[in-house]
Amino acid sequence: MNNRLGILGAPLTVAQPNEGVDFGPGSIRYAGLFDRLNDLGLAYKDYGDVPVINKRTNGVDPKTNLRNLDHVASANEMIADYVYDLKKQGDVPLILGGDHSIAIGTLAGLSQFYSNLGVIWFDAHADLNRGETSPSGNIHGMSLGVSLGMGHERLTSIHGQEAKIKPEHTIIIGARSVDEGERQVIREQGIRVYTMHDIETHGITWVMNDALEYLNGKVDGVHLSLDVDGIDPNHTPGTGTPVVGGPSYREAHLAMSMLYNAGVLTSAEVVEVNPLLDEGNRTAEVAVDMIASLYGEKHV
Repeated sequence: MNNRLGILGAPLTVAQPNEGVDFGPGSIRYAGLFDRLNDLGLAYKDYGDVPVINKRTNGVDPKTNLRNLDHVASANEMIADYVYDLKKQGDVPLILGGDHSIAIGTLAGLSQFYSNLGVIWFDAHADLNRGETSPSGNIHGMSLGVSLGMGHERLTSIHGQEAKIKPEHTIIIGARSVDEGERQVIREQGIRVYTMHDIETHGITWVMNDALEYLNGKVDGVHLSLDVDGIDPNHTPGTGTPVVGGPSYREAHLAMSMLYNAGVLTSAEVVEVNPLLDEGNRTAEVAVDMIASLYGEKHV
């Protein structure tokens, strides 16, 4: 990386049901993030945390089947503004979540700098639900769909145009918990998905090479959205929606290293680290390991 990393915390938690995700940015910093970046010789600036307000309302709005819509939307408007300003200064954005709804703000803030931004969504879930298809009403399970222009206009209209990214530039890796409504969106939109079956059958090296080849020549930037529940919960216990059978630590580390080696990454976010559910900050430490690999650290 030639440009300075711009580190920004986005401690939003009300788009999912568990308390504690708002402590995620701090726990990642505490797990040695800056020491690792210093060891890599990287220039960076920590911009602190976006001052979001985490205020929960009671239950699901029967009109929208959404929880905490106003607060999630307001927070993501703020996140989008902060990410836009960070990017405008020329920094390479590294956003620390917070729940996965923060991707709505991240991608809204980034979208004005790219005509064809590619997105790699490393996650156990597709996050393609809408109010009418969501079994829970939790907006963190809708963030990719919102960024594709699907969902409540209060969310899709953040920073202008509805669709911030295109389905043909979107890749999901590690999916193993996908709702039926999301499967329909994947089929209709033609979104490229690599499931755990693909990883087990072909290996993570083949999956990453195929994904990078798929994006090659189509995009003018690549954003990684890394949900720690995308990694097997044996390695990342501190997250609110764990799904067994995910990529191993070694597979996830290799995937991050391959992204670095490809030289295509223009921004990243790491989300859903919840220290209140964690075991001795293990999940935050894994998050730091992944970030270090993403920016060039090698184990040998």
